[in-house]
Amino acid sequence: MQFSIEGEPLPVVICTLESGETMITEKGAMSWMTPNMKMETSSNGGVGKMLGRAFTGESMFQNKYTAQGGQGMIAFASSFPGSIRSFEIAPGQEIVAQKSAFLASTAGVTLSVHFQKKVGSGFFGGEGFLMQKLSGQGVAFLEFDGYVKEYELQAGQQMVIDTGYLAAMTGSCSIDIQTVPGLMNMLFGGEGIFNTVLTGPGHIWLQTMPVPQLAGALLPYLPSKG
Repeated sequence: MQFSIEGEPLPVVICTLESGETMITEKGAMSWMTPNMKMETSSNGGVGKMLGRAFTGESMFQNKYTAQGGQGMIAFASSFPGSIRSFEIAPGQEIVAQKSAFLASTAGVTLSVHFQKKVGSGFFGGEGFLMQKLSGQGVAFLEFDGYVKEYELQAGQQMVIDTGYLAAMTGSCSIDIQTVPGLMNMLFGGEGIFNTVLTGPGHIWLQTMPVPQLAGALLPYLPSKG
């Protein structure tokens, strides 16, 4: 499989497949393709994985597109202004990403729910809690919101971020949720009550325009019902 990512900040990834090669995507992610790409919808892993994908905001079913009778082409466009990034997934090179980040992958990549180690992260982590883990072997494409800034964290090095700005991290990183210090800060600081804390070693991808934050900023300007 060969690919090119074009058109940021409204990107699309265009994949060229040899005969017999397969791409997996979520429902509705295909934008255009050649006629020899055969589509098949399946649970791709049984009831457990179906429910896991639904839990992270993805479709319970996945579509498989296979090139038949020769080389085929298929394109997947981002659903929001931002970036599409490619990731080489392999044992020991797993990626943990925000929910709904998965766009498409080759057939050997597995998508599952990633649970935080600490219970508090689950109850209070908001957008930072429900995340996806990409494992297996192959190439995966993820879509991020806005501009993406990358950092390499050394062992024990930390980054504190506002929940929702975490786009992805390597599986070697750990994540925790901490409360904003001080009652006045929590109530009147405008930054919420919790922050996400990432600890290295590993690589992290941060996004500048999370959809929930953008929606909240636009809400006061939308006409109210009544």
